[in-house]
Amino acid sequence: MADSNIWSDEWGEQGEDWSGGGGRGKAVARGEDLGASLYELDPGNFVVYHFHHRWEELLVVLTGRPTLRTPEGERTLDEGDVVHFPVGPAGAHALKNETESPVRFVMASTQGAPEVVEYPDLGQITAQARTGSQTGDQLWFIYDVPESSP
Repeated sequence: MADSNIWSDEWGEQGEDWSGGGGRGKAVARGEDLGASLYELDPGNFVVYHFHHRWEELLVVLTGRPTLRTPEGERTLDEGDVVHFPVGPAGAHALKNETESPVRFVMASTQGAPEVVEYPDLGQITAQARTGSQTGDQLWFIYDVPESSP
């Protein structure tokens, strides 16, 4: 791994927006079953509300005061706060930076595949895996959930 220091400001080339609302990210450690990534959200950036069907996640706030949304509502986190997100709807979460300073955090997670992630606010579900699929690429599928009729 080229740069795995959580205090480094070297982010490398950024791929497609992982959060839905801007921000920077990089892997800082990876094993076969466990991984961690470092993220930074500038003021106004966010991570879209979602939950995983296979990956548990653990958030560690390094700097700043992000606003966390869970099924229980919203609350502001402090530097040093650690939050666990279980699999399934009970682990749904989103982060946003409503402050004037960047927010930096580490997200550690299990890394099993295939993985399914739901985005309730977007009405989408993704299926993904690191293995090849019949398309010839890694599996990455987005399903748009039909709106329910009243």
